[in-house]
Parts: sequence; structure tokens; C-alpha cells
Amino acid sequence: MRPADNEDPFVKIAALIGGEEYYKVARALLNTEDATDEEIASATGMRINIIRKVLYDMFGKALITGIRVKDEKKGWFVYRWRAKRDQAENFIDNQKKKILDRLQKRLEYEESSEFYHCGNNECPRIKFDTAVELFFKCPNCKGSLGMVDNSKVKDALRYKIDEIMLEVTSKDQIQNN
Repeated sequence: MRPADNEDPFVKIAALIGGEEYYKVARALLNTEDATDEEIASATGMRINIIRKVLYDMFGKALITGIRVKDEKKGWFVYRWRAKRDQAENFIDNQKKKILDRLQKRLEYEESSEFYHCGNNECPRIKFDTAVELFFKCPNCKGSLGMVDNSKVKDALRYKIDEIMLEVTSKDQIQNN
């Protein structure tokens, strides 16, 4: 399920996180502000337990807020849910920063290690110290281990890091001006 390009960013993010179910819940939240889980279930035709799972996950990701109120008819407390549309951009920025951190750690790992491989796609790359212990024989297929040129991997990581850094820093500069 791919939301339309002109779809609200909040709905797009919801769909990217959890697919069709999240998409339907996000649309229902935008259509009815301060909706209960029962109202969302009624609007979407989805089961209440799925609605609650989606709502709690979106709440955990700070994309929605819940207000506990007493239901006057039933006499018990219910949650009224509201989309935090203003948090959609923050969510995207935080995800970019997490990805950037992971990419930088992976680049450090690739740069600080020398890898060996037998050439068999089913077998893992082996770090130098382990390759020495194995007398440069693959632990899976017993093939001979040769040094791996990981320069293309490092170049790809650097390219993606630069791309994300440019997005993050240009957005930070715009916000600070």
C-alpha cells in the first residue's frame, strides 16, 4: 500500500511504518479529532484489538496523543486519540539521525577491519584475526579465504552518509535562521 503523493505527511508516515492498517487508522484520526478506539474501529471496519495495537504503537512513536476521559454513558474511562501532525517532520528527522548513526558505525567497522572470504555466496565474511585462527580456510565450505576489497561498500556508505548529512544540516540551518 503506497499513499498518494499529495497525502498528508502524517498519513504517509503511518503507512510507511505499518502498511494498510496504520494508513486506515491515520486517515480516521485526521477525519475525526479526539476519536475513541471504538469510533476508529467503526470508521475503518477493522477489529478493535488491531486498532488498539496500532494506536499504542503510534503513541509510542509520539505520532499521536491520547487523553483519558470518563465516558458518561458507560461510566468508565476511555482514551480519545488525536494525531500530532506537527510531529511528523520531527519523526522523519529522528529516523534520519538514527540511520545516520548506524551508517557511521558501519563505516567505522568496515574501515577498521580487514575481511576475508572464500567466494561462496552462502558463506560469511571473516575478519582477519578469525581468518588467521582458521588458517585461512572457510569454516563453512573449507574453501581458501582471500582478502576482500570492501572499498565499494565504504564508498557507498560515505555517499549515503554525506547525502543524509546534507539533508539534516540544511534543515537545521533553515530552522535556525
